[in-house]
Amino acid sequence: MFIEQGIHSGNKFWKYLLGSLFIITASFVGQLPLLLAVIGKTILSGASYPETNEGVMRFFEPNLTLFLLLISFVFAFGGIYFVVKYLHRQTLLSVTTSRKKVDWSRIWFSFGLWSVFSIVTTLVFYFSNPSLYVLDFKPIPFAVLFIIAVVLIPVQTSTEEYVFRGYLMQGFANLARNKWFPLLMTSVIFGGMHFFNPEVTKVGNIIFVYYIGTGLFLGIITLMDEGMELALGFHAANNLIGALLITSDWSAFQTHSIFKDISEPQAGVDVILPVVLVYPFLLFVFSKKYQWNNWKEKLTGRIDVNK
Repeated sequence: MFIEQGIHSGNKFWKYLLGSLFIITASFVGQLPLLLAVIGKTILSGASYPETNEGVMRFFEPNLTLFLLLISFVFAFGGIYFVVKYLHRQTLLSVTTSRKKVDWSRIWFSFGLWSVFSIVTTLVFYFSNPSLYVLDFKPIPFAVLFIIAVVLIPVQTSTEEYVFRGYLMQGFANLARNKWFPLLMTSVIFGGMHFFNPEVTKVGNIIFVYYIGTGLFLGIITLMDEGMELALGFHAANNLIGALLITSDWSAFQTHSIFKDISEPQAGVDVILPVVLVYPFLLFVFSKKYQWNNWKEKLTGRIDVNK
């Protein structure tokens, strides 16, 4: 059983607090290249130092900014590996899946399903409301974006999944000895992690329905499927296709994407619809394909440490 794989006598909860601090520190170290680049540019060009996150996002050419932002996740992933192996004495596989090896077919199925859905819905919105979008395709910048995105965005999304659906999911299971508490806590913390995203300022706190709802969805498919493969594929597709297809002046990622959304941001169906309609539909598809059952026990049951 996936969530129980982190439970053993030597895996005290304080280790997860220490491990989380180490991973956060590794992430901060990974942000040094961005900080040094900003300082270097201000010194060499005489430009004013950006005082806000939004200012930092616009301080460099978008591809360079994206590259510098994503580098920190390489360091964070290294931190996860170190903490899991040396602090918790576990294998990376044990916080990935309950299967004997990673099931790549699950990752690719989830990635492909959500990629197709994202591309189709984006095109539908574009052709239905062409005045709200600009075709902003530039071959060379897009080619550079494509390379950066394909290489580093899966690292970013996988790092987040290993932290929330893997490491912390098992950590809260050690603390609570049940499944509903880890599911709830990782979803709320995952949503709260997006607090400083510019979308929150533009759209309002209602967007946390989407952020927390997405965390809840990813947690459910991890617990029901006894592994993170489906969550890894979904998250990678969500961020990768999003970065390549569409950007806006108020989004977290500023990229040389194919389309640019020039509409005024507002809390509409794109915030609520995925949580109340799309995610339940995906749960139905996954449950039929992988023959899930015993939902109550897998999502809310207690953990018997004597098994």
